[in-house]
Amino acid sequence: MDLPAVLEHFDEQVRRNPQPRPGETVEREPNLTRVLAGDGSWALVSWSVLEERDLDVVITRQIERLRPLGCEWEWKHYSYDTPPSLPERLIAAGFTAGEVETVLVAEIAGLSSGHGLPDGVELELVSDAAGAGELVRMLDGVFGRGIPGMQERLLAGITADPPTTVALAATVDGRPVAGGRVEFDGGSDFAGLWGGATVPEWRNRGIFTALVARAVALAAERGYRYAQVDAAPTSRPILERLGFAELAKTTPYTYPAAAP
Repeated sequence: MDLPAVLEHFDEQVRRNPQPRPGETVEREPNLTRVLAGDGSWALVSWSVLEERDLDVVITRQIERLRPLGCEWEWKHYSYDTPPSLPERLIAAGFTAGEVETVLVAEIAGLSSGHGLPDGVELELVSDAAGAGELVRMLDGVFGRGIPGMQERLLAGITADPPTTVALAATVDGRPVAGGRVEFDGGSDFAGLWGGATVPEWRNRGIFTALVARAVALAAERGYRYAQVDAAPTSRPILERLGFAELAKTTPYTYPAAAP
């Protein structure tokens, strides 16, 4: 896999020119891309290529543009973004840095799909509001936090025609113990694997590996060439053993919700 070439495609297709999912709006400027939820529950600066001399002005303009939403929002920074001073200028402007994650990518054709589940565990596709609610509540418990509007966004994606999201739940006696989602970016070579997690008492039994294998198989069925994951330190070793390779580092910089 030619990682520099893959990074160039990822930057152009996924970050700079994302296709809006149900309920989203994409706003593009020559040097920056924003993604906004239609209900005003979240927003994201997904891509930027900036000059040092314009940095503070551009940051201030984004704050002013998104302040009317009244929600917390994110500037998603990647390790190759320019200029190098962008992280410190975001902090100076009032942003808070989140956990650094590793952007991993794999060519789907080179990944194995033969990973089974332990006895008593079933892998299901989430197809309705009740299932989406159970999955989101389980994931919120694992991560110790919720993402505003996630249940609504998940439901919109899995019920779209055709679906832009497939949600997977590993269940025991009908209760989700692990899960995640696959997001299909129209016009892109990349399928995104997001939110994968397992409750503590069911870890180290191969469930996460089986979830990833099923997600990759779903992406292959739809003709995607690459699978991409923003991996936490706990999941990175598992994914690298499966054949994923590091593309970059990414850090979310969060701006607080505007006071009412």
